[in-house]
Amino acid sequence: MLDPRSEIYPTIEYRPIQPSDLEVLENIHLALFPIRYEREFFLNVVNGNGIISWGAVDTSRSDDRRDELIGFVTTRMIAAQDSEIEDLFRYNSSRKDLTLLYILTLGVVESYRNLGIASSLVREVIKYAASISNCKGVYLHVISYNQPAISFYNKMLFKLVRRLPLFYYIRGQHYDSYLFVYYVNGGRSPCSPLAFLKMVVAKFWNKEERSTPRWSRCKESTTLLVSQNNKRIIGGDDTRCHV
Repeated sequence: MLDPRSEIYPTIEYRPIQPSDLEVLENIHLALFPIRYEREFFLNVVNGNGIISWGAVDTSRSDDRRDELIGFVTTRMIAAQDSEIEDLFRYNSSRKDLTLLYILTLGVVESYRNLGIASSLVREVIKYAASISNCKGVYLHVISYNQPAISFYNKMLFKLVRRLPLFYYIRGQHYDSYLFVYYVNGGRSPCSPLAFLKMVVAKFWNKEERSTPRWSRCKESTTLLVSQNNKRIIGGDDTRCHV
């Protein structure tokens, strides 16, 4: 284990998570989170089935564990229109292919904390999102009482865009969630002047929407409401990170 009193800092490198990481990845999740993830989740992570991930390893270790995970972040690319923040991107209504990168889990083993590893992992996520032209942001949920996570994402310049009441349900009790976004590729808050102007222009030019049959508009509205009212039901005692 890393001695926090040591003046010798480890050499941390970052790489994609791979099949050989399966057992260690499961063990770290088990140690860090009260939530028990299904085996299928870990198989999808290590095989890249719909999940993009990064791992941190300490290559300065002298033993045969120099390629063993000591930190990780898992993400999934989703369509912006399927997210809880679809309405934040309506100013760009001409684009139907906009995506967002959603952070699923983020963790660092205890003996390697306070070394900037979590920050570096999140920066890898942001860099990847920025490399995809139609991706407009990185977003995630944080349970309302997790002050360390809230402070962390504020420090990483994520924007707190809304509070979702009763989002989590944990052992018979409801908890709110904060939703954080880091905009990339010109994505921006609808409160910004340029986004507001685009939204006004889009509404002006979309007069033909008035001729849309009423049942079509109701159907779209219903879909949006269902998307925004998603809840998270968790079987653990606590949530120290976003899930």
